[in-house]
Amino acid sequence: MANDRNPKYDLEERTAKFGENIIKFAKKIPENATTKRIIPQLVAAGTSVGANFCEADDAESGKDFIHKIGICKKESRETKHWLRMVAIAAPELKEEARKLWKEATELNLIFNAIVRKIRNKNNKI
Repeated sequence: MANDRNPKYDLEERTAKFGENIIKFAKKIPENATTKRIIPQLVAAGTSVGANFCEADDAESGKDFIHKIGICKKESRETKHWLRMVAIAAPELKEEARKLWKEATELNLIFNAIVRKIRNKNNKI
């Protein structure tokens, strides 16, 4: 559920919104032999980012947290891949795919920074 924090800096809200936008976008993709394989992959990867962030937020240990954030990194990167495929399979959706791709890129960079910061902190101990 949304709260009073700025959604741009509230990763739980931001990743949930990203998943919602992926679902809405996927519904616009015309179904054919090619997209029939791409759509479920896109939805799975795009919605997994937020689900894994929630799991990271409730991690049982630091190691578990890093593992779940690592999955967020992988899923956001995979989402970028599927969005690229949609742009080829349904060129009329290219601009919308590009906007989602940019958000997936930003999320991926955020998760990379989190992991890097934790690893640097742990190496200094």
